[in-house]
Amino acid sequence: MLGGFSIGGDNVDRRKQLDNIFKNVSDEEKQLVDRLIDEVIFLEQQMNELKELPFISVHPDKPNLQKVTPAAKLYKECSQSYMNAVRILLSILHKVETSAQDELLNMLEEFS
Repeated sequence: MLGGFSIGGDNVDRRKQLDNIFKNVSDEEKQLVDRLIDEVIFLEQQMNELKELPFISVHPDKPNLQKVTPAAKLYKECSQSYMNAVRILLSILHKVETSAQDELLNMLEEFS
């Protein structure tokens, strides 16, 4: 459902996993973390859906004429936002504990 976001199915499990990783953050940081977790889950969902679309269009008569599709541009934007959110989450975890940071990195590796 490109453009819409609902927490259901795998997203609920993903949310629980990420909440567990960030269970030891301070109350002040928890508000930021909650918003960033929602953003990360949303962006993962969007990028998975965009991966199903073509990223390059090829001219039917001249195959050497190619251009990037809007889906490719959106994927790039989502990817950049995703990486920024992940960096912030990692920096928060770095302050709290390194074992949770390792757990988050492992989960993000699974997404790729």
